[in-house]
Amino acid sequence: MPEFDWRSPDSYKSLQDAEITDIAWECLRRNADYRREYEVMIANSPNGEVTDEFRRRWGLCFRP
Repeated sequence: MPEFDWRSPDSYKSLQDAEITDIAWECLRRNADYRREYEVMIANSPNGEVTDEFRRRWGLCFRP
């Protein structure tokens, strides 16, 4: 596993070219509540689609 030094500016170089949506996704995908709700929603969805309620709750807009 690579070592991550949060104090080193070099550890954040990959973020220099990131868009705000990239950073938002990185935060969201680490959110335990989001991950839990996503798993429950997918498990209860007959066709595995994301619900409008889920999109609104988490502020998501899926691109084709």
